[in-house]
Amino acid sequence: MTGLRAHGGRVDLAATLYPDAPTPWIDLSTGINPCAWRSDPLPPVDLTTLPSPASIAVLEEAAAAMFGTDSACVLALPGSEIGLRLLAGLDLPRPARFVAPSYATHAEVFGHASAVMRPTIDNIEDGTLLLANPNNPDGLLDKPERLLAVTRNGAWLVVDEAFVDLVPSYSIVPHLRPSDRVIVFRSFGKTFGLPGVRLGFMIAPPAQVSAMRHRLGSWPVSACAVAYGTAAYRDSAWIDANRLACIDRAARLDTMLARHGLHATGACPLFRLVESSAAAAIFDRLAHAGILTRTFDHEPHWLRIGLPRDDIAFDRLDRALAHG
Repeated sequence: MTGLRAHGGRVDLAATLYPDAPTPWIDLSTGINPCAWRSDPLPPVDLTTLPSPASIAVLEEAAAAMFGTDSACVLALPGSEIGLRLLAGLDLPRPARFVAPSYATHAEVFGHASAVMRPTIDNIEDGTLLLANPNNPDGLLDKPERLLAVTRNGAWLVVDEAFVDLVPSYSIVPHLRPSDRVIVFRSFGKTFGLPGVRLGFMIAPPAQVSAMRHRLGSWPVSACAVAYGTAAYRDSAWIDANRLACIDRAARLDTMLARHGLHATGACPLFRLVESSAAAAIFDRLAHAGILTRTFDHEPHWLRIGLPRDDIAFDRLDRALAHG
């Protein structure tokens, strides 16, 4: 069971642990958009040549336009996870702190960083603070004004905005100046439902962008990431429609959970968090029904549930919850 708590998406392991579960499995463990971006035709990908600096620059321009910033402040990464794990090499000021509870990787980024609770961040006046907005796994949101106040107090701020695309008014990026002591990470795969592309971005002051670009080398992302990322970020019609569809789907999930006596918290449209003394039992019941959700070692009463893809998935989840 430990492997299922470390990260979402381990349907292969779940199928081994629950061999009698019906298939296909429904994976609600990741918080990734279940309705992936598509285009007709798909963008062409030339795997016989290396991605050119010019094509990567075009990708960064397309992403910057969606983020609401200048492309000079944007750096393409092979996934935001890699960017987070390279943060310690940017020589940010200490002490380093991270907001807990949050994404598990945050505790590992700076080695000996200390955990702080979200209500206390207004009191931080030095060092570097790492947090997620929306937070993962509880989906809590902070307004950009509150987060910027941390930097006005004197600290550096690192914001993991992996899930902010669907609630763009909460992004700190459009409010930043080049002199602000803020680094932001964005994820492509979660919003566009294509995590296998392995694409993310860092938005930062020029010095930090240059340092990270040097660490990543000449070809930081693949030809697939360049082609799919550029086309998807330019697809504003899909982005707008997807945002509304996910919000509607999240509201439908809230209604279903409430019907089964489960109160969902958080405001991230891609997942909901349920607090229940029966969280482990509900996880097990759903797994026996071929539905994978997410539990947590540090909070055994928590259960995170991603968005069902369609009516079939909603119906299967509804029936499984009813059989308690």
